[in-house]
Amino acid sequence: MKNDLEIQQDVMNQLKWNPFLKASEIGVSIKNGIVTLSGQVDSYAQKLEAERTVRKVAGVKAIAEDIQIGVLPSYRKSDTDIAASVLNALKWHSAVPEDKLEVKVEDGVVTLGGEVEWEYQRNSARNAVVNLLGVRSVINNIAIKPKASAGDVKSKITSALLRTATIDAERISVDVVGNKVILKGKVRSYTEKEDAEEAAWFAPGIATVESHLELIPQEELMF
Repeated sequence: MKNDLEIQQDVMNQLKWNPFLKASEIGVSIKNGIVTLSGQVDSYAQKLEAERTVRKVAGVKAIAEDIQIGVLPSYRKSDTDIAASVLNALKWHSAVPEDKLEVKVEDGVVTLGGEVEWEYQRNSARNAVVNLLGVRSVINNIAIKPKASAGDVKSKITSALLRTATIDAERISVDVVGNKVILKGKVRSYTEKEDAEEAAWFAPGIATVESHLELIPQEELMF
């Protein structure tokens, strides 16, 4: 099992490997497998990318994030300007039914509301605005319309897990309650966990994925 110093070095190397990030501007500290990120990035999207990058490192148990976004005056915009940028971004995104969405901006925090039919539309709306200048955070309150029976959704998700090369589907159980998917079981890495959760989100009419997937300790994977 790796110690904190080894994990810290792996995290820093992983951040340097990502061309989307300026690793020299991100601080990394660790204690008992819990990584704390500090420093600054240019956008909310970069902040999310830093967190996603660190989650992939073996040995990381949790992430505490204290990264600042756009601290320079040139990155600051009024809420009115941000709202206009958000509406324009949604208008030109082909996967987003912008006429069914609501937008609110307060102190740089964008809140998205409304209703769509698919999770990919919900995610597309969020992805359309995370890179916009001045955005400090995005709260995605867009709802999903239920479309299929629980049994049908469960069958489709189980089939998707079996098709995915990175997932050991035999270790994962799937339950569907209304428009919520519940995943239970054990996974070998954060990547496998994310892939399983993503497969669940791709099912039609799903509004919530409740993940109880647990990481298998490294020492158990060695046998």
